[in-house]
Amino acid sequence: MKKLTSTLLAVLVTGASMHVFAHGNEDHAKKAGPVKKEQKAWGIAGDAKTVNRTITFAMTDDMRFTPDKIDVRQGETLKFVIKNGGKVMHEMVIGTRKDLDEHAALMQKFPTMEHEEPYMAHVGPGKTGEIIWTFNKPGNFDFACLIAGHYQGGMLGKVTVVASK
Repeated sequence: MKKLTSTLLAVLVTGASMHVFAHGNEDHAKKAGPVKKEQKAWGIAGDAKTVNRTITFAMTDDMRFTPDKIDVRQGETLKFVIKNGGKVMHEMVIGTRKDLDEHAALMQKFPTMEHEEPYMAHVGPGKTGEIIWTFNKPGNFDFACLIAGHYQGGMLGKVTVVASK
């Protein structure tokens, strides 16, 4: 019993330190608090008042995004409207390939893991989500669905941010 209690405690502590939450079909935006503005290699959370352009993405159960490539000017703030036309949960996560690979590996180990970050949207079947993001750094970045198996099935796309002059 003591070993079971120690093991359970270790699992709970590990889970709590990783901020693990269950993926569900709830509308996560309703419970979201203030947007955390943390500079990332691929940009920073944007402000709805400064949106330069809106791009609508479709996610489907064929494990694809449409469009799967976008071009952005450095400094541009985009509103991504993400529509899940499938029958299962999908998500859109923006990042570097390295960050997405690391997060995807964690999702394989902990398939119910979820984070509330401004560069991701969890979208239930038939629902719509959004991300407002400022691409303030030039470079080649990616977006993907990191739900276990989706990324590995090819559910990813490219963002090319061209340096401002």
